[in-house]
Amino acid sequence: MNRLAVLIDIGGVLVPDHLAAAVAEWSARLGVSQRAFRSALFGGNDDQVLIGRTSEEAWWDIVRGRLGIGPDLIDAIRCDLASREMWDGTLVERLRSLRGSAKTAILSNTWPQMRTRMSNAGLLDVVDAIVLSCEIGYAKPDPRSYLAALHRLDAHSSETLFIDDTPGHVATARSLGMAGHVHTSTSDTLARIRYFLPPG
Repeated sequence: MNRLAVLIDIGGVLVPDHLAAAVAEWSARLGVSQRAFRSALFGGNDDQVLIGRTSEEAWWDIVRGRLGIGPDLIDAIRCDLASREMWDGTLVERLRSLRGSAKTAILSNTWPQMRTRMSNAGLLDVVDAIVLSCEIGYAKPDPRSYLAALHRLDAHSSETLFIDDTPGHVATARSLGMAGHVHTSTSDTLARIRYFLPPG
């Protein structure tokens, strides 16, 4: 197997951003600002649900309390957000095509149910390793998350391309010696992968 490795993010990359429209719709429906709605969903989750210190059920109960709504409405929000999650088929197939010729891993800051959702979607075989913040106990840009992914692949930072939609996360990868790419479009990311990996 080629020694080169590719690490790639989920939210905003393999799963295109689907939150903007949902935030706009739900904030209007609830009569709160979009900033307040986002804060209710994500405020403080770096040291809570995102790194596995609490369950998604417990976190959604916190969100419900912040928004001051009932169980039925929070369930509707959860279902709506889940229904909007769509994987980028082109990137998924490109990753599958690399298996056996390059080392590949997903490295993502995610809530605890992501592996289950990936399993249900038949996506656990997309890459060689799946490294999720909720399972390892720390999240990007904590250097330990990047090092955990490299360890899982037995890869070296100097031979690794890291792809993420958050510039700060890419900056940390570069500080660790990796090549970095800020995802802005599928076509640009595919081109960056082609450039990084040798032909054939």
